[in-house]
Amino acid sequence: MPSVTATLPRVDQRAEVRADSPSVPPVAPRENSSFSVTFDGIGRVFGTDGARGASAGPRAVLGDVSLTVPAGEILAILGTSGCGKSTLLRIAGGLDTPSSGTVTIDGTSVRGIDPRCAVGFQEPRLLPWRTLAANVALGLPRGTPRASGRAHVRELLELVGLTAFAQHRPREVSGGMAQRASLARALARNPGVLLLDEPFGALDALTRLKMQDLLLDVHQAAPTTVLLVTHDVDEALQLADRIILLGRSDGERSAGIRHEIVVPGARPRDRGSAELAELRAELLAGLGVDRHRGAASRFP
Repeated sequence: MPSVTATLPRVDQRAEVRADSPSVPPVAPRENSSFSVTFDGIGRVFGTDGARGASAGPRAVLGDVSLTVPAGEILAILGTSGCGKSTLLRIAGGLDTPSSGTVTIDGTSVRGIDPRCAVGFQEPRLLPWRTLAANVALGLPRGTPRASGRAHVRELLELVGLTAFAQHRPREVSGGMAQRASLARALARNPGVLLLDEPFGALDALTRLKMQDLLLDVHQAAPTTVLLVTHDVDEALQLADRIILLGRSDGERSAGIRHEIVVPGARPRDRGSAELAELRAELLAGLGVDRHRGAASRFP
């Protein structure tokens, strides 16, 4: 992946606390492994194993998805609801098993929950009785020495701007701050692949933009491979090196990769640029939005 330099936000700390999103201090880059991910002919059919809903018959969600994500790349997966975005993400992490095809991480097949991956969800999913520091510590690999574990937790809390809130419990902080802690927990094991399933979808618009900036800062400090599922076209254009559009073509029962684009320009990108505006219109048209306005689309 080409080298990407993000500008760390310089904001007033008190203003950020009032906005429920503390500032992120500059952080020196640190060692972090990143792995390539390869999907080879992935298919997923539900309702064929006697599980709940099987009486409705087989339901093909994904069909023949083949894709390679180079180490260190941020890949955004766009698509309408029900097209298999989250299913593809779960298959990558070994949380679901494909009906056909294989997934490899760094050349090794994924078989069961893969310790090289960490997952970030739409909700923080923090334990309410634990402090933020203790929640982050839950992500540490088993057997981590206590002293080095504490040091790593402190480093991560600094990275996400939560040092002053380490001993607070989830109910004592905002949703944006809880999501920062959730991201720090996912990073605690130094994952080679970070799987994010609409991680900012439940946040308000302002906090969401700040969390997008935070993710870029984190990726600059620890450039792991990121697979990001999102419904937000602007989010994909701001964060990703590459975007794939997942969906069904006319007459197809299962979803596949309809198109992929390389997003031009180094991050952080100008949200108002004409180039991004053109890509935004094409992606929205590919998703079936604004077709009545005659938006041009090169997607099938």
